[in-house]
Amino acid sequence: MDGFDFSPLFRSTIGFDRLTRLLDAATRVDSDSLGYPPYNIEKTGDDAYRLTMAVAGFSPSELDTAAVVPPR
Repeated sequence: MDGFDFSPLFRSTIGFDRLTRLLDAATRVDSDSLGYPPYNIEKTGDDAYRLTMAVAGFSPSELDTAAVVPPR
């Protein structure tokens, strides 16, 4: 389920259709923007992963990476 269905509210609320449209627009997520920048997550072991990102226009010297391991 990607969002909420506000269509029942349109039928039962008179005069609040603009409000329900605003709520609907605020909760809508653009699925194309979720995949930017393009990335790929590969499982390389039981607890090991490799994250590959496409960063066009940057040289290796302009990029900085850091691995953060959350405390257990």
